[in-house]
Amino acid sequence: MICENLTGAIDHYIDRLGYRLDMIMPADAPRIALLSKNGETIKLCASQATNNELPATNTGDWITGRAGMQYRDLLPERLGGEVAVSHIRLTDGGPVSDYVHYHKVDFQMIYCLKGSIRVVYEDQGPPFWLEPGDCVLQPSEIRHRVLEAEAGSEVIEISSPVEHETWVDHDLELSNGRIRQDRDFTGQRFVRHIAADAKWREFEGFEARDMGITVATDGRFDVRVVRSATAEELPANNANWEKLNLFVVLNGDLRLVIDNQPELVIPTGACRVLEKGERTSFAFHNNAEVLFASIG
Repeated sequence: MICENLTGAIDHYIDRLGYRLDMIMPADAPRIALLSKNGETIKLCASQATNNELPATNTGDWITGRAGMQYRDLLPERLGGEVAVSHIRLTDGGPVSDYVHYHKVDFQMIYCLKGSIRVVYEDQGPPFWLEPGDCVLQPSEIRHRVLEAEAGSEVIEISSPVEHETWVDHDLELSNGRIRQDRDFTGQRFVRHIAADAKWREFEGFEARDMGITVATDGRFDVRVVRSATAEELPANNANWEKLNLFVVLNGDLRLVIDNQPELVIPTGACRVLEKGERTSFAFHNNAEVLFASIG
């Protein structure tokens, strides 16, 4: 069924007709939803004319996604559908209109930029607050829920692939009273990185906080926050990337020279992809901190 207003149609079927939401995709700009009632399933599809339900076209656009969260696309090209880097904010404080759900996704992580967000995960104990600098790895199909947030809270979400399904679990209550920190979720383990407890360690001439994602994904993915090891501006270092790498500048700015091209200045809040085989010279300025993710 084609809908001019997908969100309004979902609300109508749930609130007025007694259906329940089973699946929605994509989370940042919902376009397809499955709902069911008494063994009957219906599929709702957003009209292509509904601008608020189409993906953002540039990094300045905020759009309303799943559960009322606002999304801004930091990587509009999305590498042909391979990776999404989203800046997400919760403008209102208090309870979030979320539900127990899971994603069918290869990789998904959340990094808290500001504010505080209370979340809960399957088999990971009671709810906890994500604070600035904290990070979680959400393995595929782990059940979880966003419970509440401080007004103005913001996170960075990195997901692969871009187009993935979000399914509602109507039967599981969280927390479920179990702690299984080593549980395998489709080849990955849950990670909660707490910035206040983390150690900065030497990393190729820099300092870095290792999120623990390399171990939890058996080396398939790696995520770190990297900064200069000194108070002075760090001179340029060279790197030749063997995997697809991307970064988000959290503070300060990063100067890049890629394959001897003119220097690029990457400011706070911006994202950049470094392709396999690109030779890069880079330098940190103004106390820059960078969220690096290596994928593949």
